[in-house]
Amino acid sequence: MTEVNVEIIVGSVRAGRIGRAVADWFAEQAVAKAGWNVTVLDLVDAALPVDFSVTSATAEFRERIGRADILVAVTPEYNHGYPAALKTAFDSAKYEWRAKPIGFVSYGGIAGGLRATEQLRQVVAELHMVSVRQSVSIHQARKRFRDGRAVVDPVSVDACAKMIEQLDWWGRGLRDSRETAEYPG
Repeated sequence: MTEVNVEIIVGSVRAGRIGRAVADWFAEQAVAKAGWNVTVLDLVDAALPVDFSVTSATAEFRERIGRADILVAVTPEYNHGYPAALKTAFDSAKYEWRAKPIGFVSYGGIAGGLRATEQLRQVVAELHMVSVRQSVSIHQARKRFRDGRAVVDPVSVDACAKMIEQLDWWGRGLRDSRETAEYPG
């Protein structure tokens, strides 16, 4: 079984964010999956231009997305939506997203970022991606990620395991399809 390349995108760039801690927690779960090569792409470091001009940062970003077989967006919920930096990331590439599965790890207060995930499902559908049904939602995230340690509830841990299995199935199948025929979109 050949490895699949998994790119975890940290969607928040705000000062004081906990998005990187959430992404690192998910990455720990993901590396346990046999045959997964996991990397984390933090949008703080990507420096994507908001005017969508082509820069070396944009080219590097597109290359990383192009290499990925599976994508995971780690997103907070800001004002009942997703962060602008994450939307900029989705809009900074086009063909590189196509025919690839994506999963969502959301976090926030009592809603756990679920509204951001539901809005992002519409965005990725337009990019010809396959969003897996299972998602991970971390409620009261600031309480769960403090002092450098994660205390994630069992429901989120279970959802994580299920999402990883769905992503693996779609990731391998779509990679094989992309290798044998050009996506017709």
